[in-house]
Amino acid sequence: MLTRKQHDLLVFINGRLKETGVPPSFDEMKDALDLRSKSGIHRLITALEERGFIRRLPNRARALEVLRLPESMQAASTAPVGRPGFRPSVIEGRGATAQKPAEPARSPQGRGSSDAMISIPVMGRIAAGVPISAIQHNTHSLSLPPDMIGSGEHYALEVKGDSMVEAGILDGDTVVIRRSDTAAPGEIVVALVDDEEATLKRFRRRGDTIALEAANPAYETRIFGADRVKVQGKLVGLIRRYS
Repeated sequence: MLTRKQHDLLVFINGRLKETGVPPSFDEMKDALDLRSKSGIHRLITALEERGFIRRLPNRARALEVLRLPESMQAASTAPVGRPGFRPSVIEGRGATAQKPAEPARSPQGRGSSDAMISIPVMGRIAAGVPISAIQHNTHSLSLPPDMIGSGEHYALEVKGDSMVEAGILDGDTVVIRRSDTAAPGEIVVALVDDEEATLKRFRRRGDTIALEAANPAYETRIFGADRVKVQGKLVGLIRRYS
């Protein structure tokens, strides 16, 4: 699965190769995706390469080769990228109730008729580690009982990684997020950094800065200026399946 910016960059590179036979420059890619620096493009290209979508050819400048396209891009792989907007993102963190992590929910089957269930979108996978590009794709939906999530607008994210293990959030879990642009100190939130990267972390405010704390001593706390971090939602539930 690709994040929105990974998807947009792959479309842009593929379209430019078809039009001119030459990959776009890093500056062109940065401008097309409306990123602030080329370091973001480096991260996106590395992610696409690791996922097997592109290949960097050795000893050649600007040498990129598209190896494959996801099914969702087959019909629109040459569409112009433009300046993509932002929808929900992901962050990794631990909430004020971290001492007593949310109880993993059992499968909602058998909890009454399907009419009583609420469907929420699953917006993709969030790395429980370093931030990743903001996720925007609705991959599928979950049906949950109303008493599990309460009021408000919600979405879910699949967790990959171990940076929140001491908050009871494990690799493979699905977290349920209530949309919100504010958070109290200690809450686990989805935070968007520099409008480019999203992460799930514990939220702390320190004067004019914001600290995003992992729940694993192997990961360092990251400090940002308050204007660089936007809260996208707060953790309200956790779903875990046992094989």
